[in-house]
Amino acid sequence: MVIRRVLAPRIDFGALRRELGLPEEFPVAAQREADAAAAGPPRPSVDRTDVPFVTLDPAESRDLDQAMCLTRRPGGGFRVRYAIADVAAHVRPGGALEEETWRRGQTVYLPDGNVPLHPETLSEGAASLLPDVDRAAVVWTIDLDADGDTVAVHLERALVRSRAKLDYAGVQADADAGRLPDPIALLPELGALLTARGLRRGAINLPLPEQDVEADGDGWRLVLRGPVPMEEHNAQISLLTGMAAADIMLAGGVGLLRTMPAPKPEAVQRLRAAAAPLGVHWPDGAGPGEVLAGLDAGQPRAAAFVDQAAELMRGAAYTAFDGEVPEQPRHGGVAAAYAHVTAPLRRLADRYATEVCLALHAGRPVPDWVRAALPRLPEAMAVTDRTASAATRGAIELAEAVLLAHRVGETFDAAVLDVDAPPNGRGRPGRPPGGTVALDDPPVRARCLGELPLGERIRVRLVTADPAARSVVFERA
Repeated sequence: MVIRRVLAPRIDFGALRRELGLPEEFPVAAQREADAAAAGPPRPSVDRTDVPFVTLDPAESRDLDQAMCLTRRPGGGFRVRYAIADVAAHVRPGGALEEETWRRGQTVYLPDGNVPLHPETLSEGAASLLPDVDRAAVVWTIDLDADGDTVAVHLERALVRSRAKLDYAGVQADADAGRLPDPIALLPELGALLTARGLRRGAINLPLPEQDVEADGDGWRLVLRGPVPMEEHNAQISLLTGMAAADIMLAGGVGLLRTMPAPKPEAVQRLRAAAAPLGVHWPDGAGPGEVLAGLDAGQPRAAAFVDQAAELMRGAAYTAFDGEVPEQPRHGGVAAAYAHVTAPLRRLADRYATEVCLALHAGRPVPDWVRAALPRLPEAMAVTDRTASAATRGAIELAEAVLLAHRVGETFDAAVLDVDAPPNGRGRPGRPPGGTVALDDPPVRARCLGELPLGERIRVRLVTADPAARSVVFERA
């Protein structure tokens, strides 16, 4: 759901690309390998083209990692078939393309074009699960009982054929009208069931609207977008698969997990203390995830509470292991052991974690090239995660500064999302008091100077909008 759109003039994102050192063209040898793989795509011996898979992604996406087909099991429960693009079947271990994907780490998304992990001949072509063409995939089949408990997991390399490329807005409209396509007709029911299970075990999701920059003719739109329910349901299928993958790797004693410490009790206590002043009801016995799930983050005080809850989600990392299971194997946000295996076209780690799962599930040794890569992946992914985050935030900050550059001195309505926490009760030396505000229109989040009332609506005055520095600063009016 798009909450607000504001048109911005032409923006050059080239300086941001150069600042972050983002690669441009693929090396000749890597591109040649990709082209050769695309010209002779693999055809697995197992044929699952009879399964009516469909993909569900943003409308503009062509790097389609996942396709699903959901059915009921005889006697009750659900069968989830989840096809994941078989990237490893297209990338030769030790080759120039593999080396280049390690340099890139993941696809970086920018408004003026993506910096893909793999050449487009693969990522948007021969390896992508595009509709009406046969594709190599790793197919997860996960059987659940009527309560959503996993009762069986099977995975295999197989040939698949997606029936349709669906997008979130269209599918949400279909869901609202009661006319979902058969392969995902169960997604609202199953997604809600899995969400409820997650909340009961302590999962946490921060329901903040997402800022984005989109092309609009010769200019750009700054967009504030809230997730639609079908997008949330779709995410539950990926989480389910990631938890199944983690269980396989933990049982086999080798793998790569996505981990995060559980929220610290003192952080939960601070959040609980902030609830009443912000008008948020925290029922007895409820966990933070359950409280957050009931909020409308479009309301200023609820948005401020969600912003405060970000403190609970610190320390996400990749954890590799071989022999000894990690002391802390869980992901605090998922409230379970979890792994990244569902986005190999866009994320390097998924290719290797998937190969571990395939080997362990089949009772085969994990390939040497995979095992050798595992210890290197946590640092490689940490570096690329920082780059991708900097690119996303940098693009938004640049768009905000360009959009507001001619409006310095004007006043705006805003909500106070966050207030500086002075260490030891004293302000930081040389730093004036302030916090973060979210404007109503245009949809901008930025620093604001002054004594700010958390969760309240105030008027703010724009004092700085500098595109060169990608800086926007307000003061309380």
